[in-house]
Amino acid sequence: MEVVQVKAGDSTVELLEGDITELEVDAIVNAANTDLVLGTGVAGAIRTKGGPHIQEECDAVAPIGLGQAVATGAGELRAKYVIHAAGMGPNRRTNGGIVTTVTRNTLLCAEDKRVKTIAFPAIGTGVGGMKLEESARIMLTVVLDYLEEGTSSLKKVIFALYGSKAFDLFKTELERQCEERGLKIGGG
Repeated sequence: MEVVQVKAGDSTVELLEGDITELEVDAIVNAANTDLVLGTGVAGAIRTKGGPHIQEECDAVAPIGLGQAVATGAGELRAKYVIHAAGMGPNRRTNGGIVTTVTRNTLLCAEDKRVKTIAFPAIGTGVGGMKLEESARIMLTVVLDYLEEGTSSLKKVIFALYGSKAFDLFKTELERQCEERGLKIGGG
């Protein structure tokens, strides 16, 4: 499995192709709707592998605002938390502004929980209808900007990408942004 890493501030950003629900990290991110219903895609995999407790915790705090993020336990997953990033409203669509806001709010939620390792999917690209290229550009910009501020307890931010197409598009975008920022990409 190919892994790409870059140092940003005191943290590492890592891209990998794989199943986010299999990762042993402090938190995984669910690309959620405002009702926090664990439906299909990443949310469905979280529901299936993590067990019913996650949906029960979601039901207790839902709904949340569009662009907001909230943490629940991770049930039977290897992570400690699931951070539900509400990137879709009732119409199940998203846009660049929402993905920008929800990515930043997810990082802030992670800080609140003292998370050191977090794994994101490509938010907005499934049911949300956003192109992978746009999700990669927005999410990587927000994460790199946040980590370069140097105030983060996060030590590693992973993008767990489903399929080689998603991985390749995020890798191309990471390479472009690293060139602009003067950051050096390495393998892992």
